[in-house]
Amino acid sequence: MFSGSIPALVTPFRDGMVDEAAFRTLVDWQIDNGSSALVACGTTGESATLSYEEHYRVIQLCIDAAAGRVPVIAGCGSNDTATAVRHMEYAKHAGAAAALVVAPYYNRPNQEGIFAHYEYLTRNSDLPVVVYNVPGRTVVDILPETLARLAKLPTIVGVKDASGNMARLTAHRLGCGTDFCQLSGNDDMALAYNAAGGVGCISVSANVAPKLCAEFQAACATGDYALARILNDKLYPLHAALFSDASPGPTKYAMTLLLGWMTSELRLPMTSPSEVSRKATDAALAHAGLI
Repeated sequence: MFSGSIPALVTPFRDGMVDEAAFRTLVDWQIDNGSSALVACGTTGESATLSYEEHYRVIQLCIDAAAGRVPVIAGCGSNDTATAVRHMEYAKHAGAAAALVVAPYYNRPNQEGIFAHYEYLTRNSDLPVVVYNVPGRTVVDILPETLARLAKLPTIVGVKDASGNMARLTAHRLGCGTDFCQLSGNDDMALAYNAAGGVGCISVSANVAPKLCAEFQAACATGDYALARILNDKLYPLHAALFSDASPGPTKYAMTLLLGWMTSELRLPMTSPSEVSRKATDAALAHAGLI
């Protein structure tokens, strides 16, 4: 259903407010540079600091700006099942192609609780769901056996896997089927992930280098892994630099260097990246040929 380079978009802020003009320009820039779909209000979009009204406005802005050129996946996750349903209801009404739903965080449900959470979503909304497993942030881990159960539900269409466990890819293929959409949630693992059967990446680096990330994913899709390795070598320092301090701080810093219409403004508790992180980002941008 989804494939290729899919940026988890940052949310531009200006003077404490969502910068709607910059966000529309960001959507156009991403599409013009080959991004195959867009994620609005994911973790990189600082969704945790958005009010409901802002969250829904950003989703609507993304869908309107994309204007059907690429599908929009709306971040709808919550540690409250009822709130996740509410987000999905809005996203469907707005025209999203799917919901990205993170495993319930903080509550630390067991595997049965995780399954029950997603099952409830599928019973109360027919919007397709991409399951997001990122145990480094949520503490809970969606085990392959649980994902295999979820894959049998009619509207669970794929996974964004940020577990960092490459063995999961084959376990998921065997448990969920080869048509189940497997997307990497880690830019630095995307090469190996695609070689093992993945079909793309929900990417942080694509915010900064959409054209290179799209070319990398296209090379993987055609089986040209010689070219994919060359592009991955260009991008790899950037993948590391963008997580050299709390994300999306380094990402927004990099975008302000490249794009005159972006600010590096973050919302608390996020703060500007350190000098060490900024220097690493500068060097990575130069290595990738972006500056």
